[in-house]
Amino acid sequence: MNALLAEVFSAAGPLAASISGYRLRTQQLELAELIAAAMADNRVLVAEAGTGTGKTYAYLVPALLSGGKVIVSTGTRNLQDQLFSRDIPTVRKALKAPVKVALLKGRANYLCHYHLERALADGRFLSRDDAAYAQRIARFAKRTSSGDKAECADVPENAPVWALVTSTRDNCLGQDCPKHKECFILAARREALAADLVVVNHHLFFADVMLRDEGTAELLPACNTVIFDEAHQLPEVASVFFGESVSTAQLVELVRDTQIAGLAAARDCLDLPGLCGVLEKALRDLRLTLPVDPARFALLQLEGRAGFESAVAAVVSELAALAALLESQAQRSEGLESCWRRAGELLERLRSWQSGANADFVRWGETHTHSLQLNATPLVIGEIMHKQMTGHPRAWIFTSATLAVQNDFSHYCAEMGLGDASTARWESPFDYPRQALLYAPRNLPDPNSLAYVEAVVKAALPLLRASGGRAFLLCTSLRAMRRAHELLAEQLAAAGLDLPLLLQGERSKNELLERFRRLGNAILIGSQSFWEGVDVRGEALSLVVIDKLPFASPDDPVLAARIERLRSEGRNAFMEYQLPRTVINVKQGAGRLIRDENDRGVLMICDPRLLSKPYGKRIWRSLPPMKRTRDLDEALAFFARRTAAEG
Repeated sequence: MNALLAEVFSAAGPLAASISGYRLRTQQLELAELIAAAMADNRVLVAEAGTGTGKTYAYLVPALLSGGKVIVSTGTRNLQDQLFSRDIPTVRKALKAPVKVALLKGRANYLCHYHLERALADGRFLSRDDAAYAQRIARFAKRTSSGDKAECADVPENAPVWALVTSTRDNCLGQDCPKHKECFILAARREALAADLVVVNHHLFFADVMLRDEGTAELLPACNTVIFDEAHQLPEVASVFFGESVSTAQLVELVRDTQIAGLAAARDCLDLPGLCGVLEKALRDLRLTLPVDPARFALLQLEGRAGFESAVAAVVSELAALAALLESQAQRSEGLESCWRRAGELLERLRSWQSGANADFVRWGETHTHSLQLNATPLVIGEIMHKQMTGHPRAWIFTSATLAVQNDFSHYCAEMGLGDASTARWESPFDYPRQALLYAPRNLPDPNSLAYVEAVVKAALPLLRASGGRAFLLCTSLRAMRRAHELLAEQLAAAGLDLPLLLQGERSKNELLERFRRLGNAILIGSQSFWEGVDVRGEALSLVVIDKLPFASPDDPVLAARIERLRSEGRNAFMEYQLPRTVINVKQGAGRLIRDENDRGVLMICDPRLLSKPYGKRIWRSLPPMKRTRDLDEALAFFARRTAAEG
C-alpha cells in the first residue's frame, strides 16, 4: 500500500494531475501511510496534523482505496456538506475509484411528509414569515429527492417553521406512518447501508451508532474503519450523548400531540383534555421555579430553589397519570399509541433523573427562555467509549489540528479511553516565523478586573487601525463580546475610522463569514462559534485578537463535578484536565489566522497570564512557531512591512 500511496501523492501522480495547485507534502504522505497501516491492522490511531498538512486528503485516499466500508464523522454539518460535495468527488475522480458514497444527517435535517401535511392542515404558525416559508417548503417537497433542508435555499435553516415540518425521535410514527414509503430519512439510511463510504457528523454518530438508538446503528456492524475528523470535539459531544436528558419542551410537545391525536381518534375520552391541561400547567409551574434568563444550575442550586423539588414531583405524577390513560386508548390509533410510548419513555427518564441512582453521573439543569432541560452527564467517558469500541475488530482514526499539549497526547487518550492507541504528530508546513507574529501586549490588568474589556479594546485599537480592519476579535464570553462591540463602535467613531463591525448573532454564522470576506476590511467580534471551524484565507483576515485564555467557567456544573472527582482521587484537576482543554482551545483560536501558505498576519493574545503564570508557558510553547514580541511598535511594523510589500 505504501508504494501505491507514494505514487498517488507524488508530484506526477493522479492528485497532481487533476487538482490545480496540488503539491507533494511529506507530512500528508506520512499521515496517509500511518492511516492506511492502522486500517489494515484494525488499530487505533490518534494523529495531530497542523493546519495546511492536508489531512482531509490524507485520510480520504486510504479510505477510498481500502476496499472496505468506512464511516467518516466530521465536527459540523457544514464540514459534512463540504466533504460530500467537494472533497470526496475531487479525490474519487482523481483516483478513478468506483466507490459508492452517501451522506447521512440527523433526522431534524430531513423534511417529514407527515408533519408537513399536518402543519399545513393545522395552519397555526408563529408568524407570517413561517406561514410563507411553509408554502415554500411544500413546493420544495415536490421537487427534492433527498429532503435535506440544506437544499431548500429560500428558507433559512434556522427558521422556526422547520421544527413543525421535521420529525423527532419522540414524534416519529415509524412503520405506522402513512407516509412511511416516501420517508426521506429511511431513503437516506438505505443509501448509507449500501454505500462504501458514509459521511456523518459527530452528533449523529454518538446519538445513533454509540447509543444504538436507531438508524446508523445498522451501519457499524459492517464497518471496517471509523475516521473522526475534528476529533478534538469528541469529549464534549460524547459527554452529551453518553448521558441522559429530559426537557419541558419535549413534554409540552407530547401534550400537544396527544391533544391532536385525541381529537382525531378519542373524542369520547373526556378525561384526556383535562389531564393534558393539568400536565401543561405543572410544566409551566416547574419552569417558573427558576429565573427567566437562560442559565446552567448545579443540582444543589436547583434543590435550593423554593418549590423546585415539589414541582418536579408534580410533573412526574401528572405524566404518570397521562401515560396510564394513554395506555387505555393506545389501540385506537397510531398517533395515540405513539404518544403512549413517548409518555412512558419520558416518565422513565424523568424518574431516573429524580432518583439520581448513578453516582458516576452529575445531575444539573439548563434553562432556556421557555423551557428547562434536566441532564445527567457521565463524569468519566473513557470507560464508556472504550466499551463501545471493543467487540468487533475495526480501525478507529482520530485526527485534528489540535489534540496534543506540547507533543503530549496523554490527556486526550485518557479522557477518550484510548489506552492502546498509536499517536503521531506533524507540524504545519506553513512558514510561521515569516508569515506570522505573536504579540502579547504589556501592562494589561488582571483578566477578572472590571475594566478588562475596555483595556483589551484600547490595546487592540492601534493594531486594528494598522491592519485596516481585516480582523477577528475572539471573546471567551457573550457578555465580553457584546461589551467589546459597544466599546469598539464608540472608539472607531471617535477615531474617524470607517471599518464595518460584524457581531456574532446578528446573522447566521455563514452569512457573517460571507459578508466578512466580501467587505475586505471588516472587524468580526465573536465568541465560541468563531474559535474553530472557520476558514478565511487571504488578506480579508490579517489580525486575530484573543481577549482571554479560554478556561471553562468553574461555575459550569459538569466541570465543577469533574474537578471535584479528580481532587477526591488525589489528582491535580487543573494540570490534568482544565489546562489541557484550554491549550487545545487556544490552538483552535490561533489557527484561524494562517490558513494558506500566502497568508500573513498578527495573533494578539491579550491575557497577561500567558507570560506571568507558570502554566501560561505551556500554552505559549504549544502555539505555532511564530516570531514573538511584547512590543507594540514591532507589531505595527509587521503591518507596515506588509503594506510596503503590497505597494
